[in-house]
Amino acid sequence: YTCHALSFGGKLSRHNLEILQTGEQTETTLNGLTMISDRQVGDTHSAIALNYPHSTSTQLHKCIVGDRAHAVFNGKVFVPKAAQLTNAGQLNRNLLLSSKARVDTKPQLEITADNVKCAHGATVSQLEDDEIFYLQSRGINEDDARKLLINAFAAEIINQIPVKSLQAVLLNTVNSLKSLTNN
Repeated sequence: YTCHALSFGGKLSRHNLEILQTGEQTETTLNGLTMISDRQVGDTHSAIALNYPHSTSTQLHKCIVGDRAHAVFNGKVFVPKAAQLTNAGQLNRNLLLSSKARVDTKPQLEITADNVKCAHGATVSQLEDDEIFYLQSRGINEDDARKLLINAFAAEIINQIPVKSLQAVLLNTVNSLKSLTNN
Protein backbone atom coordinates (compact mmCIF):
# COMPACT_ATOMS: atom_id res chain seq x y z
CA TYR A 1 0.00 0.00 0.00
CA THR A 2 1.30 3.45 -0.90
CA CYS A 3 -0.32 6.74 0.10
CA HIS A 4 0.77 10.22 -0.97
CA ALA A 5 -1.19 12.76 1.09
CA LEU A 6 -0.72 16.47 0.36
CA SER A 7 -2.54 19.23 2.19
CA PHE A 8 -2.31 22.89 1.22
CA GLY A 9 -4.29 24.12 4.17
CA GLY A 10 -7.65 25.12 5.44
CA LYS A 11 -8.72 26.93 8.55
CA LEU A 12 -8.63 23.52 10.24
CA SER A 13 -7.63 20.31 8.48
CA ARG A 14 -7.17 16.86 9.92
CA HIS A 15 -5.90 13.71 8.25
CA ASN A 16 -6.21 10.37 10.05
CA LEU A 17 -4.40 7.35 8.64
CA GLU A 18 -5.03 3.93 10.16
CA ILE A 19 -3.12 1.11 8.49
CA LEU A 20 -3.55 -2.52 9.53
CA GLN A 21 -1.30 -4.93 7.69
CA THR A 22 -3.11 -8.23 7.27
CA GLY A 23 -0.48 -10.61 5.98
CA GLU A 24 3.19 -11.53 5.83
CA GLN A 25 5.63 -9.66 3.59
CA THR A 26 3.45 -6.59 3.23
CA GLU A 27 4.87 -3.19 2.31
CA THR A 28 3.44 0.17 3.35
CA THR A 29 4.71 3.58 2.23
CA LEU A 30 3.19 6.78 3.58
CA ASN A 31 4.39 10.12 2.18
CA GLY A 32 2.83 13.33 3.43
CA LEU A 33 3.25 17.05 2.89
CA THR A 34 1.38 19.76 4.78
CA MET A 35 1.81 23.42 3.76
CA ILE A 36 -0.03 25.93 5.93
CA SER A 37 0.12 29.65 6.69
CA ASP A 38 -1.91 32.49 8.19
CA ARG A 39 -3.66 31.02 11.26
CA GLN A 40 -4.35 27.62 9.72
CA VAL A 41 -4.09 24.35 11.64
CA GLY A 42 -2.89 21.18 9.91
CA ASP A 43 -3.34 18.06 12.04
CA THR A 44 -2.01 14.64 10.93
CA HIS A 45 -2.43 11.45 12.94
CA SER A 46 -1.33 7.98 11.84
CA ALA A 47 -1.41 4.50 13.32
CA ILE A 48 0.33 1.61 11.58
CA ALA A 49 -0.07 -1.93 12.96
CA LEU A 50 2.45 -4.45 11.65
CA ASN A 51 0.94 -7.72 12.87
CA TYR A 52 2.82 -10.24 10.71
CA PRO A 53 6.50 -11.09 10.13
CA HIS A 54 8.67 -9.91 7.25
CA SER A 55 6.75 -6.66 6.74
CA THR A 56 8.04 -3.18 5.95
CA SER A 57 6.65 0.24 6.67
CA THR A 58 8.10 3.62 5.72
CA GLN A 59 6.58 6.97 6.63
CA LEU A 60 7.90 10.44 5.80
CA HIS A 61 5.71 13.40 6.65
CA LYS A 62 6.88 16.97 6.06
CA CYS A 63 5.30 20.21 7.24
CA ILE A 64 6.01 23.71 5.93
CA VAL A 65 4.53 26.21 8.36
CA GLY A 66 4.33 29.96 7.82
CA ASP A 67 2.88 33.01 9.59
CA ARG A 68 1.00 31.95 12.77
CA ALA A 69 0.01 28.50 11.53
CA HIS A 70 0.14 25.39 13.71
CA ALA A 71 1.03 21.91 12.45
CA VAL A 72 0.58 18.70 14.42
CA PHE A 73 2.06 15.28 13.63
CA ASN A 74 1.28 12.29 15.83
CA GLY A 75 2.38 8.98 14.37
CA LYS A 76 2.35 5.55 15.99
CA VAL A 77 3.86 2.31 14.74
CA PHE A 78 2.85 -0.89 16.55
CA VAL A 79 5.10 -3.96 16.22
CA PRO A 80 3.72 -6.83 18.35
CA LYS A 81 5.60 -10.03 19.20
CA ALA A 82 4.19 -11.83 16.13
CA ALA A 83 5.80 -9.30 13.75
CA GLN A 84 9.35 -10.68 13.83
CA LEU A 85 11.79 -9.51 11.13
CA THR A 86 9.82 -6.32 10.56
CA ASN A 87 11.49 -3.19 9.18
CA ALA A 88 9.72 0.06 10.06
CA GLY A 89 10.79 3.68 9.74
CA GLN A 90 8.94 6.88 10.60
CA LEU A 91 10.23 10.43 10.14
CA ASN A 92 8.60 13.83 10.56
CA ARG A 93 10.51 16.85 9.16
CA ASN A 94 9.24 20.37 9.76
CA LEU A 95 10.21 23.73 8.30
CA LEU A 96 9.12 26.85 10.21
CA LEU A 97 9.02 30.00 8.08
CA SER A 98 8.26 32.54 10.80
CA SER A 99 8.96 33.03 14.48
CA LYS A 100 5.21 32.69 15.22
CA ALA A 101 4.78 29.37 13.36
CA ARG A 102 4.36 26.31 15.58
CA VAL A 103 4.78 22.54 15.23
CA ASP A 104 3.91 19.77 17.68
CA THR A 105 5.50 16.48 16.65
CA LYS A 106 5.27 13.08 18.31
CA PRO A 107 6.55 10.05 16.38
CA GLN A 108 6.13 6.85 18.41
CA LEU A 109 7.20 3.23 18.22
CA GLU A 110 5.59 0.51 20.33
CA ILE A 111 7.65 -2.65 19.88
CA THR A 112 7.25 -5.97 21.67
CA ALA A 113 8.92 -8.12 18.97
CA ASP A 114 12.62 -8.72 19.57
CA ASN A 115 14.00 -9.30 16.06
CA VAL A 116 13.12 -6.10 14.19
CA LYS A 117 14.72 -3.06 12.63
CA CYS A 118 12.74 0.05 13.56
CA ALA A 119 13.56 3.75 13.70
CA HIS A 120 11.70 7.00 14.19
CA GLY A 121 12.56 10.67 14.45
CA ALA A 122 11.55 14.27 14.07
CA THR A 123 13.26 17.50 13.08
CA VAL A 124 12.15 21.12 13.32
CA SER A 125 14.18 23.76 11.50
CA GLN A 126 13.99 27.04 9.66
CA LEU A 127 15.52 28.45 6.52
CA GLU A 128 19.14 29.16 7.36
CA ASP A 129 20.52 32.64 6.69
CA ASP A 130 23.77 31.17 5.37
CA GLU A 131 21.86 29.04 2.83
CA ILE A 132 19.97 32.11 1.61
CA PHE A 133 23.21 34.13 1.54
CA TYR A 134 24.93 31.39 -0.48
CA LEU A 135 22.20 31.51 -3.12
CA GLN A 136 22.26 35.32 -3.13
CA SER A 137 26.03 35.23 -3.70
CA ARG A 138 25.21 33.23 -6.85
CA GLY A 139 22.95 36.02 -8.18
CA ILE A 140 19.60 34.80 -6.85
CA ASN A 141 17.51 37.41 -5.04
CA GLU A 142 16.36 36.71 -1.47
CA ASP A 143 12.72 35.93 -2.32
CA ASP A 144 13.72 33.49 -5.07
CA ALA A 145 16.32 31.90 -2.77
CA ARG A 146 13.66 31.29 -0.12
CA LYS A 147 11.30 29.81 -2.74
CA LEU A 148 14.06 27.56 -4.06
CA LEU A 149 14.82 26.18 -0.59
CA ILE A 150 11.12 25.65 0.21
CA ASN A 151 10.62 23.95 -3.14
CA ALA A 152 13.56 21.61 -2.49
CA PHE A 153 12.14 20.72 0.93
CA ALA A 154 8.72 19.87 -0.59
CA ALA A 155 10.17 18.12 -3.65
CA GLU A 156 11.31 15.10 -1.62
CA ILE A 157 7.64 14.20 -1.15
CA ILE A 158 6.27 15.46 -4.47
CA ASN A 159 8.91 13.58 -6.50
CA GLN A 160 7.63 10.29 -5.04
CA ILE A 161 4.34 10.70 -6.91
CA PRO A 162 4.57 8.48 -10.02
CA VAL A 163 2.67 10.85 -12.36
CA LYS A 164 5.16 13.40 -13.77
CA SER A 165 2.47 15.85 -14.93
CA LEU A 166 0.98 15.90 -11.42
CA GLN A 167 4.45 16.47 -9.95
CA ALA A 168 4.82 19.56 -12.13
CA VAL A 169 1.41 20.94 -11.08
CA LEU A 170 2.19 20.38 -7.39
CA LEU A 171 5.64 21.98 -7.60
CA ASN A 172 4.04 24.95 -9.34
CA THR A 173 1.49 25.14 -6.50
CA VAL A 174 4.29 25.17 -3.93
CA ASN A 175 6.01 28.00 -5.83
CA SER A 176 2.82 30.04 -6.04
CA LEU A 177 2.06 30.06 -2.31
CA LYS A 178 3.24 33.62 -1.65
CA SER A 179 2.35 33.81 2.06
CA LEU A 180 4.79 31.02 2.84
CA THR A 181 7.80 33.02 1.72
CA ASN A 182 7.09 36.04 3.93
CA ASN A 183 8.92 36.38 7.25
